[in-house]
Amino acid sequence: MAALAYNLGKREINHYFSVRSAKVLALVAVLLLAACHLASRRYRGNDSCEYLLSSGRFLGEKVWQPHSCMMHKYKISEAKNCLVDKHIAFIGDSRIRQLFYSFVKIINPQFKEEGNKHENIPFEDKTASVKVDFLWHPEVNGSMKQCIKVWTEDSIAKPHVIVAGAATWSIKIHNGSSEALSQYKMNITSIAPLLEKLAKTSDVYWVLQDPVYEDLLSENRKMITNEKIDAYNEAAVSILNSSTRNSKSNVKMFSVSKLIAQETIMESLDGLHLPESSRETTAMILMNVYCNKILKPVDGSCCQPRPPVTLIQKLAACFFTLSIIGYLIFYIIHRNAHRKNKPCTDLESGEEKKNIINTPVSSLEILLQSFCKLGLIMAYFYMCDRANLFMKENKFYTHSSFFIPIIYILVLGVFYNENTKETKVLNREQTDEWKGWMQLVILIYHISGASTFLPVYMHIRVLVAAYLFQTGYGHFSYFWIKGDFGIHRVCQVLFRLNFLVVVLCIVMDRPYQFYYFVPLVTVWFMVIYVTLALWPQIIQKKANGNCFWHFGLLLKLGFLLLFICFLAYSQGAFEKIFSLWPLSKCFELKGNVYEWWFRWRLDRYVVFHGMLFAFIYLALQKRQILSEGKGEPLFSNKISNFLLFISVVSFLTYSIWASSCKNKAECNELHPSVSVVQILAFILIRNIPGYARSVYSSFFAWFGKISLELFICQYHIWLAADTRGILVLIPGNPMLNIIVSTFIFVCVAHEISQITNDLAQIIIPKDNSSLLKRLACIAAFFCGLLILSSIQDKSKH
Repeated sequence: MAALAYNLGKREINHYFSVRSAKVLALVAVLLLAACHLASRRYRGNDSCEYLLSSGRFLGEKVWQPHSCMMHKYKISEAKNCLVDKHIAFIGDSRIRQLFYSFVKIINPQFKEEGNKHENIPFEDKTASVKVDFLWHPEVNGSMKQCIKVWTEDSIAKPHVIVAGAATWSIKIHNGSSEALSQYKMNITSIAPLLEKLAKTSDVYWVLQDPVYEDLLSENRKMITNEKIDAYNEAAVSILNSSTRNSKSNVKMFSVSKLIAQETIMESLDGLHLPESSRETTAMILMNVYCNKILKPVDGSCCQPRPPVTLIQKLAACFFTLSIIGYLIFYIIHRNAHRKNKPCTDLESGEEKKNIINTPVSSLEILLQSFCKLGLIMAYFYMCDRANLFMKENKFYTHSSFFIPIIYILVLGVFYNENTKETKVLNREQTDEWKGWMQLVILIYHISGASTFLPVYMHIRVLVAAYLFQTGYGHFSYFWIKGDFGIHRVCQVLFRLNFLVVVLCIVMDRPYQFYYFVPLVTVWFMVIYVTLALWPQIIQKKANGNCFWHFGLLLKLGFLLLFICFLAYSQGAFEKIFSLWPLSKCFELKGNVYEWWFRWRLDRYVVFHGMLFAFIYLALQKRQILSEGKGEPLFSNKISNFLLFISVVSFLTYSIWASSCKNKAECNELHPSVSVVQILAFILIRNIPGYARSVYSSFFAWFGKISLELFICQYHIWLAADTRGILVLIPGNPMLNIIVSTFIFVCVAHEISQITNDLAQIIIPKDNSSLLKRLACIAAFFCGLLILSSIQDKSKH
């Protein structure tokens, strides 16, 4: 009764809300959000530098998140590379001196805070020709004015970056008098034109005064109150912003340190100076403001201009635009023809005469419609991760942000379960389920930033290995049983694997290897195909007649294992193979193939394990050793219980080992050999009990059918900055943002899956002669793409 009610309820829901209606809702949401963000940027401005300098919040205790953009954490080498041949000057009081020390420590962490504090402090790194000076001018007075005036008159001595600020000394030595504030206003008014003049050729930042923690201030600083500080800040902002007529001031207000201080000043030792962690954050913000536009780090979207549109991207935009126009013309013509053929009413009977001709949907219409949809989807991809229309934020890992969503999807997965159509080991529903829950866990891992937590990382590595295990198992089983080594099958698989990635490489201007998982699966598929297709071709039908062929296949697998071992331990040979043109264009990342070698080597044995498992399983199945009936255990009760016990122990042992892993490099070295233990343990636990084989989670299976699209699409329309950050469609509400962006992301992935399937039927015909012509056209397309890519690379250099 409960099952009947559940099925009736599901049908009722599907009647009103289908995948199609979900996609329409997602489209409406995208249009509304895009319009809102466009209006917001027109009203508030499009300069992410202003957001970086003036607004943000803490994620946790020490991670600062600027409003709407991502902040990069600069390493020593990056800082030196950015500041080579540069001169940076800090001028002001003890608070500016603190900022100077924190900034210098990004370049040289060993730099000591020593010497007379009330004097100038120089720093120079001769290896990078970087010069950073602190000039002691604790008050805005004639002395500071003279120093700034010298820079306006001497272009050689003028710094590239000037960071200035002072006020607390004026409050202190004048006992917080109103006359001191009036004098401060006069002095800053006289300095403002000089700063504005410097700001035309240098970067000038005026640091507003941070609040104090009045309870901790010493007696001789009690007159420094937050009320006085606010008055001095208001005076500085008002005067510096009005220093130019009819235009915006070039002197930038560095007010974000006030927000940081409001959260952390309670940790101050004296109530006046910020704790070290807050100073480091402020210095890193300053580094981002200046260096992001120079080095353009992927995870530093603040202060970065939109990347220039390449020639290939322009051609892609033209192609998709023509496809959209072509489809609209086709649709209008088809609609007019449909109106002419519309059934007319018989005046005598009052009934409609049915149209005898039912026009089938042509391949051209499907082709134009698919490219029209794909063009609109690619426009959304570009808006999310290249056009700077939507906001981006840094990831921040907490245990709850990872484990709570995991528990939630597991509950949903268990709730939505159905009976399988067949009860064989690793049947289609079960493999879809397996792909589905693995993909969902990987997505949660990526968006939560859990890669920083080593035990989670090691378990995720097993999930990636399990996906490759399925690749080995699935393709081996197909070739072994069907014996279909025709070119049509190969082209179908390669098209479905690579179509989306090729389009994204063009639209998003990224190398093929950037989407590392697809090259990995593609290469392993070709390895499986070549291994089985090479002479002698051994398939199940041939092997059943003579057991000798089984040994022949095992010999082939043995040679494959030797070949894998050779490449794994011969980095030079591996790099020579994949550095050859045109393979180098596909597998190079940042000018070399090391990343590809590392990714390939990390799971080098698991596809072989999948092929071997498939061979053993199919051999046992053929000899009817396995009991795969509904509700029956896979083996006899004793053997089944024994194998279940061993599997559970193995599964838990591996989990304990992965959770206790301390050294990432050492664990990565062991992973290729031991990951198969947990994979096989899971397969046996899932398949030995008959009742477990008879049911599957339809929730996970649905996601499993679009797992590849989910994995690829997340790079740009769920995550951001090429997976380094999180896409923000709805700012200020992280939970609602995740819900909305996830909904759109899943709808897009599902639609792309359908588009890929439709195009595969048209572009990869079954007729060999037609297929060869199409392959010649595809080869010509890729040759043109490689030539254009080479021209682009040369123009960049």
